[in-house]
Amino acid sequence: MALLFTSCGISRQAASNINMAQTEVVLSQKNYKVIGTVSGECTQNYILGIGGLSQASMAQSAISEMYKNANLTGSQAIINTNVCYKNKLIILYTQSKCIASGTIIEFIE
Repeated sequence: MALLFTSCGISRQAASNINMAQTEVVLSQKNYKVIGTVSGECTQNYILGIGGLSQASMAQSAISEMYKNANLTGSQAIINTNVCYKNKLIILYTQSKCIASGTIIEFIE
């Protein structure tokens, strides 16, 4: 009975930058200010390993949600984008969560 109510958690961070925005900005001068941080997430459920999206699709959905939550205006941008995966396993059911986070900056003149 105790096995039915236990769960395992797995956390893994993506090492590669899978950000779809390919603009390259060199931040060598202090011509920007940090506005804050933003995040977005995507959750998928699997039963016996079946269902849900691939990790790449989950990451794209989480990054999309992050950009939507950022409400960028004018000369703002998101830098230091990170993607983290967390899996929760309960016997035959798995819940996978992808969290994308980044820092919002605004360029000043």
